[in-house]
Amino acid sequence: MKTGGELIVEALKANGVSRVSCVPGESYLAVLDALYESGIEVLVCRQEGGAAMMADSWGRLTGEPGICMVTRGPGATNASAGLHIAKQDSIPMILFIGQIGRDMKEREAFQEVEYRRAFTEFAKWVGEIDDARRIPEFVTRAFAVATSGRPGPVVLTLPEDMLTEAVEAVQARPYTPVESHPGKSQIATFDEMLRNARRPMVILGGTRWDEKTVLDFQDFASRFKLPVGCSFRRQMLFDHLHPSYAGDVGIGINPALAHEIKDSDLLILIGARMSEMPSSSYTLLDIPYPKQTLVHVYPDPEELGRMYRPDLAICAAPAEFVAAIKDLQPPALPLWTERKSSMHDSYLKWSTPPKSGPGNVHMGRIMAWIEENVPIDAIFTNGAGNYATWVHRYHRFRKYNTQSAPTSGSMGYGLPAAVAAKQLFPDREVVCFAGDGCFMMHGQEFITAVRYGLPIITVLVNNGIYGTIRMHQEREYPGRVSATDLVNPDFVAYAQAFGGHGELVEKTEDFGPAYLRARASGKPAIIEIRLDPEAITPAKTLTQIRNRN
Repeated sequence: MKTGGELIVEALKANGVSRVSCVPGESYLAVLDALYESGIEVLVCRQEGGAAMMADSWGRLTGEPGICMVTRGPGATNASAGLHIAKQDSIPMILFIGQIGRDMKEREAFQEVEYRRAFTEFAKWVGEIDDARRIPEFVTRAFAVATSGRPGPVVLTLPEDMLTEAVEAVQARPYTPVESHPGKSQIATFDEMLRNARRPMVILGGTRWDEKTVLDFQDFASRFKLPVGCSFRRQMLFDHLHPSYAGDVGIGINPALAHEIKDSDLLILIGARMSEMPSSSYTLLDIPYPKQTLVHVYPDPEELGRMYRPDLAICAAPAEFVAAIKDLQPPALPLWTERKSSMHDSYLKWSTPPKSGPGNVHMGRIMAWIEENVPIDAIFTNGAGNYATWVHRYHRFRKYNTQSAPTSGSMGYGLPAAVAAKQLFPDREVVCFAGDGCFMMHGQEFITAVRYGLPIITVLVNNGIYGTIRMHQEREYPGRVSATDLVNPDFVAYAQAFGGHGELVEKTEDFGPAYLRARASGKPAIIEIRLDPEAITPAKTLTQIRNRN
C-alpha cells in the first residue's frame, strides 16, 4: 500500500525526473513528504511564476518535461504565466497543482478553482486525479502528451485527500515517445522541388531539436549551399558564422533578409510555425496561399495547413526529417550559391554592433566586448523588452542549447530561466539579459540563485522606463508620456543584500572590468548598466521616434 503522494513521486522517478521546482503549499504536503528521501532535487522558489518559468527552461534545454509543483488558487494562477510561455513556445512541461479535497468540490471552498475550465487555453491537457490508483496512468499520459506532436504543458490537479489515501496501484513505467517519420515519396518530392528551385530559403524553428540534428542539418546546408535563417528566439539552431547563415527571422528583421524570404521560389520551414513575430505580423507569407512554393515540416498534423497551405506537408519532428534527407546529393553547381553568400555577408554587416550612441554607455561596444570575451558555449537567457534587441541582433550564437528565451514575449523570464540553466549546466557560463522593468517582475528569484550557489551573471540594462511601451507610445502619441516611467532600487545594493555580487556601469569602458569581477566573484551577480533612455533602439533615439513626422 502506498499513498497518493508516494505514487506521484514514484511515477516521476520512473519517468526519469531528477529535479522539480516549487513553492510549497499545504494542499500537497503528502507529495512534499514523499520527495523527502526520493533523491529528486527540489528547487524551492519565491513565486510560482518563477518556479513555472524554471520548469519551462528545463524543458526548453533538455527536451524532457520540466516539472513544477504549486498550491491551489493563488499559487496556480501565479504559475499560469509560465504555463502560457510553455504553451506558446511549444515546451514540454508538467504543472502539478494541489487541489481542495474531493468532498468539498462545487462549494467555492478555500482557494477552489475548476482548472479544467480555467486552464484549458494554457495547456495541451488538464486532468484531475480523483483516484490514487490511477496515478501511474495519469502521470505517464502527461509525459506522453507533453512531448508528442507539438510539445507543450500539461496540468494535473491533485485533490488533497487523494494524496493521503493509501491504495494498491500498478508499478509506474516510463512513457513511450511517439514519433512520426516522413515517407520515401515525400523525401523524393522534396529532393525534386529543391533541385528545381532557383532561390530556395530554409527557416528553422520550434522545438524537438537536439545537438546531433542541428549539426547534421548544418552539414546538409553546407553540401547544398543553402541560405538558412532561424525564427524568433530559436537562434541557437544554426551557427551564426556558418557561411550559410542568413539571419534572425524575428522582430526587427534585417530588411534585406525579409526581401529575400518574400522573393524565394522555395521556402522550407522545418519545425517552425511562422506565427506573428517571425512572420513580421503575417506579412512574409500570404495566408492561406503563400506565393512561395512552401515545404512545411512539423511534428503535429494540426499545424500543417493551419495558416499556410503548403505545397508539401511533412508530418515529422526535425530529427526524423533531417535523418531522412541526410544522404540526398546536391546538384553539381547549385544555382543559388552566390545568393547564399550575399545573404551571409548581409547578415554579418547587420550583426556588427554600432560603436557609438547617445549617452555615456554604448551597448554596441558592450556587445562587441561580450562577443570577444564570453565562451561560445555560454547560455544566454532573457525576457522581453527593447534591451533584448542587443542580444538577438548582435550576439552570434554558435552552438546548440545556448539560448533560453520566450517566443511569447513574456517579461520576467530571463532570471528564473538562468537559474534553471545554471543548475542544468553548472560548468557553463550563464548570462541573463534583463531590463529594469523585466528584472523586477521575477527579481526575487535572485535569492534562489544565491541559496543554491548558482553563479549566474545578470546584465541589467536600466533606462528607467518600460522601454518597448515608451517607444510605441512616442510613435503613436508623441510627447504624451503616460504610465511608462519607472522608479528603481539600487540594483548593486539589491544584489549585495541578497548575498550576491553587484557592479555599476555608467561608462562603456567600465563594463569589461565589471564583468570580469562578477565572473571571478563566484557568486550570482548583477551588473547594472545605466543606459540613456534615448538609446531606445540601435538605430533610432526616442527623440527621432517622437519627431518622425
